[in-house]
Amino acid sequence: MSPGTGQDGSTAPGPAALDSALQKFRDVLAADGYTLGWSVTEDDRVIVRIEAGAEACADCLVPLPVMEAIMSDALGPTPSTLDHIVLPASA
Repeated sequence: MSPGTGQDGSTAPGPAALDSALQKFRDVLAADGYTLGWSVTEDDRVIVRIEAGAEACADCLVPLPVMEAIMSDALGPTPSTLDHIVLPASA
């Protein structure tokens, strides 16, 4: 999953703004062994994907409602809104 483009290689208006808005959280998650990627739906809604690496801290992810609030706030300065978050199966 490459940051800044969807897993399907698509791009959306303002990918640099989305990358910038999510970079802080990408860095925080990376410190705990996770990767954060995103894609954009046709109606400019963002799907955030969090994947666990081999050394991921199983207890480090906040509950889904908290993560949704964090990501929604992070996307506030962009033209996009959060669609949903895909968490690792064990989260």
